[in-house]
Amino acid sequence: MTTSPTLSAARAELLRALGVVALDPPSTSVRVLDALGLSEITGAEHTEAFVLLAPPHAAIHLGDEGKLGGEALDRVEGFWRALGTTPPRDADHLGVLLLAYAGLREMGDDAADHAARALFHEHLWSWAPGYLDGLRSSCAPAVAQWCELTLDALRAEALDAGASDDVPLALRDAPEPLRETPDKDELLDAMVTPIRSGVVLSQRDVAAGADHIGVGFRRGERRFALKAMLEQDARATLSWFAAQADAAARRHTESYGVDATGRWWQARAFATAEVVAGLAKGAR
Repeated sequence: MTTSPTLSAARAELLRALGVVALDPPSTSVRVLDALGLSEITGAEHTEAFVLLAPPHAAIHLGDEGKLGGEALDRVEGFWRALGTTPPRDADHLGVLLLAYAGLREMGDDAADHAARALFHEHLWSWAPGYLDGLRSSCAPAVAQWCELTLDALRAEALDAGASDDVPLALRDAPEPLRETPDKDELLDAMVTPIRSGVVLSQRDVAAGADHIGVGFRRGERRFALKAMLEQDARATLSWFAAQADAAARRHTESYGVDATGRWWQARAFATAEVVAGLAKGAR
């Protein structure tokens, strides 16, 4: 990475501070928020954003089932084992990854620099911009400020590293895009799994969608709520989700830029929008 030692240290400290905000409850990170110039995040807002609405784990965004653990977590833990180090707890948590990346940046030697590049490309840039963009549209304003600053910091690191033509392994191994005639289970799985649909959809987004199209919102897991929406008005629900996918594709371009990772996410979301829009036309 080509930044000066002084600038590199400043960026590392910024990323470490941003990671602390995501990891620690506001009672212990209030000074960090103040140092960053960010508004105070209450305990309720922190829990809502990072526990209920959008847990910041790579596995949820890069795993085939959109859930914690699994192969996506194993991939992150394998990075640490390759360095001869025991994986940290919650190794795929965004806060943990930011702290780890900052620590590697600060070491300054060639081996650490190489590891930092790998960590950033494979385990941060591969999913975090889309996550941050999705969260900031549905969380409290104070958390949205944190999302915007974190996204800006990651963009600065990506710009410094230069656009890459390589797609991260998790995306190369991703499931195929949604096929044109999915069954209901396949469709619902894709709707709540970012790597399948290219869409980051929080429970609040689903509730807003139900209100927008005029159907009842059933509290519970997003998949359950979406199934109920489809049963009430399939055409309106599919049209709404197609619009969500189309908007996500455009936001991916803004969040990632034009490198290979950004193009992958954009293409996945656009493919979903096209398929689901076609399903909406044929729905009752």
